[in-house]
Amino acid sequence: MTPRPSQHGAAAGTPAPPSPLAGGRDGALRLAAGGGRSAAGVWRKAAGRPGMWRAGMAAGEGLGPALRAVTERVQQAAARRPQGLPDVQPRLVAVSKTKPAEMVMDAYSHGQRSFGENYVQELLEKASDSRILSSCPEIKWHFIGHLQKNNVNKLIAVPNLFMLETVDSVKLADRVNSSWQKKGSPQRLKVMVQVNTSGEDSKHGLPPRDTAAAVEHVINKCPSLEFVGLMTIGSVGHDLSKGPNPDFQVLLSLRQEVCEKLNLPIEKVELSMGMSTDFQHAIEVGSTNVRIGSTIFGERDYSNKADGSKAPGETKGKTEASAAQGR
Repeated sequence: MTPRPSQHGAAAGTPAPPSPLAGGRDGALRLAAGGGRSAAGVWRKAAGRPGMWRAGMAAGEGLGPALRAVTERVQQAAARRPQGLPDVQPRLVAVSKTKPAEMVMDAYSHGQRSFGENYVQELLEKASDSRILSSCPEIKWHFIGHLQKNNVNKLIAVPNLFMLETVDSVKLADRVNSSWQKKGSPQRLKVMVQVNTSGEDSKHGLPPRDTAAAVEHVINKCPSLEFVGLMTIGSVGHDLSKGPNPDFQVLLSLRQEVCEKLNLPIEKVELSMGMSTDFQHAIEVGSTNVRIGSTIFGERDYSNKADGSKAPGETKGKTEASAAQGR
């Protein structure tokens, strides 16, 4: 896989009409029901290939076959986008949670550069592993899990931290901004604002109505942070025969609102949406950042993951959402 350039400006997507936003998720559902085929691309389910990584391991090729297969499907989905969308290769974030450092290094050796983790302590330990530090100099770590304020300093200490995708309050943004500023990095930390597009209690994120205000706060009040996009977790198991995923449609509409209110170019606001079960559909409707785990690394085994591997405060909370954050 050819690594995607590190700049965040390679976003893509067609701005959805702003009117459905007033109705929130229901408004997006009405938009989808109205036959907006061009916005949805080709509605189809993304058939998973869970056995691909096993075949690669058995053949002694490591994660190469699985990565190649996923990369091909990402490229195919991007090619199916409606005419008029920017010709941009979406970023593939390989979610390596619960997986050993050896698998990260294996994926890196096959060209993968962007990796995602859900738990601060696991990310810190993995990113600080001397083997990864020496053999993966261009690695880019994305934090995609729920971040509690008492774990911010620990996250900021992560080597090669590239992006925080889950800013879900202005208070968290302020805490991250202060901590990154104290670190003295010459680069601003890239952040996304997470939105709870479905309104489910099991998921983290801002209510859609608060999104524009949060983005404005990050841009105007957090000089050490660089706002790069919006992130959501789509409804798991959505039946695409009934239309596009409404959560994705909400995020598209929110981007339109944010760009209009804050005078931001659409191409400068990324959309992080899509995981192993729905990343092709997400790309077809405009995602620029997909978080894929089990399709690359195989199913996760949490049985040996002791609570001690998580930072304080990470052992409780919305476990369902944490598990789904990067399937």
